[in-house]
Formats: sequence, C-alpha cells, structure tokens
Amino acid sequence: MKAAFLLEHGGPEKIQFGEQPKPVPKADEVLIQVKACALNHLDIWVRQGIPAYPVPFPHILGCDISGEIATIPKTARESLFQEELTVGSEVVVSPGVACHNCSDCIEGYENQCPEFKIIGAGTPGGYAEFVAVPARNLAPKPRHLSFEEAASFPLTFLTAWHMILTRAQLKFGETVLILGAGSGVSTAGIQIAKMFGAKVIAVSSSQDKLDHAKLLGADLCINGSKGPFHKEVRKLTDGRGVDIVFEHVGPATWEESVRSLASRGRIVTCGATTGPIVSLDLRVIFTKDQSIYGSRLGTISEFRKVVEAMRLQKLKPVLSKVFPLSEAAHAHKFLESQSQFGKVVLKISPLN
Repeated sequence: MKAAFLLEHGGPEKIQFGEQPKPVPKADEVLIQVKACALNHLDIWVRQGIPAYPVPFPHILGCDISGEIATIPKTARESLFQEELTVGSEVVVSPGVACHNCSDCIEGYENQCPEFKIIGAGTPGGYAEFVAVPARNLAPKPRHLSFEEAASFPLTFLTAWHMILTRAQLKFGETVLILGAGSGVSTAGIQIAKMFGAKVIAVSSSQDKLDHAKLLGADLCINGSKGPFHKEVRKLTDGRGVDIVFEHVGPATWEESVRSLASRGRIVTCGATTGPIVSLDLRVIFTKDQSIYGSRLGTISEFRKVVEAMRLQKLKPVLSKVFPLSEAAHAHKFLESQSQFGKVVLKISPLN
C-alpha cells in the first residue's frame, strides 16, 4: 500500500512517501480503507522524537481518520458499537486505544488506562491507504460531512469536550477564555462552550484568526499581540475574570491565564506547546478557591456524543487546507507555520 512514513526522527523532510506493508488486523480489529487523515501537533512531536512516544521504524503517523470498512474479522464483529456497520460502511475513528480490562477501563476512564495509546503515536496511523484499528473505536461518519471534514474532528473535538464538560464541568452562563483561537482544539472549544451556554472570549495574536473565531460563535475577542491579555480580560468582565481558562499553550501564557481567573475559576489544560514547566503562586490558588485540571484526550462514550452532535449539526468541523498524501511533508511545514485556522488534512484515497 502507499503510505507516508518515517525511517528516523527529524524535520518534515524525514517524511517519505512510498510502499509499506498492508496491515493485518488483530482479533479485535477491523481494516479501514483510509479516505482522509488530519494532522495534529502530536504528529509533529512524534516526528521530532518526543520521549513520551518512542516508535519503531518505519512508522506511520496520523490519528484523525475517516474511511470505509474494508474487512471485519469474525472475532471483531462483536466489538462493533453498532451492528449495522459492515464492509463498505463509512466511519470515523476514535483515536485512543485502551485495554478495556483494567479497573480504569471498566469504570469508563479508558483514557487513564495504563496501556493507553493514541493511534499514529503508539500504533501505526492513518497516513496510509489502510489502517487496522479496534472495532469498538468506530462510529458511523455523519452523512453530510465529506471524508476530509470527518477526519477534522475526532481528536480535537473529543479533547475539547473532555476538557470543558467532563473536567472543568462548565455551567450554563459561565465565561470561558479560549487561548490560541486558530488551533484545531480551540476552534472545537469555542463551539462546545457555546453549545452549552457559555460566553466565550477568544485570544489570538492574529486578527484574521479572531475574525474567524467570531464567526464560530466567540462573543468577544482579544488580540494578544497588543499587550498582556489578562488586562483586557478584566476589562471585558468588569474586573471579575473568567470562570474557565481553556489552556494548551503552557509557559508562554500561563501567568496571564492564572491572572485572568475569577474566584472559584478553573484552568483546564491539555497540552504544553511552549514547554512543560510553569511557575505558580499557590497563595493565589488557595485564597481564591481556584482549581487546575489536567485533561487527557477523552473516552469512547464522549467520542460518540461528539459524533452525535456532529450528526445533528450542532457542531461543525473547521477545515483549513487539504493536501494529497504524497505531500505530507509539505502539510507538516504548513502546520508548523501556524498559518492555519482549523485543521490540516491529508486526502488519501483515491490516490492520484
């Protein structure tokens, strides 16, 4: 099969395009003919060689996958979430893989499974014509979405759903500050927060991205290039601050994120794009009853809720640019340029 793959860590130029062996599904897996696969910053980190995700070479990246079921082993059929899924069904794939036998999995917290992996990081991914994935990870593709659109939402919308609703427990009428408004996870966060009745303040250093955020439903926008954004947050909230800060940037914004919080406010973080280490004055946290929540991807039950919201068109994917699979290296360069608003996607099948 054709695939974009790595033989060693490094820059975008390390991504090669050529032949790789077609995967053979395990007992609980199905074979997917991949139609589209979206890029994530996780792909960049794995490509560069992040210690948290050691991979054997050759390695195929990509966790955001849409496509058609090619084969279903008899042993995997009982694991399918919906019986009507069959060979030829159009599907989207939940990106997290767990054991489903440990206490965390049994209690519904498979994202905390000791064996938890993300497709394309801990397993071969979707930058290829075919990929083998657990049968339980499949959901029907919303019919109104193209394959490219369907590949644009699994990881980012699942992450944002888990952050805002499960971890931070958004309440109707609260104010949410969304950082990095042009990123995939933030465009998802804006929509989910609005869907559940929040007032949204979006922050970006790009006015063009803020204009797009406004179209997605952001109530107010702050241009972070014009000075400390926490000062503007205080102005926009009559000095109170926000109830939730949606954070995935890290040290570059951390101090301002904390200073933007209201009493009893919550920071929820899913990443550390600018680094893993931040400073924190604990006196501010405990005197104001503030909370900090970590958030790791999400669960399959949450994924199914996201898919249903997409099906009902309460949420919509945000697609920035589509590249052919053969130009995966160029797609990585584009993502690293931070020029996108929304998702960058590889179109995989049919190959030209």
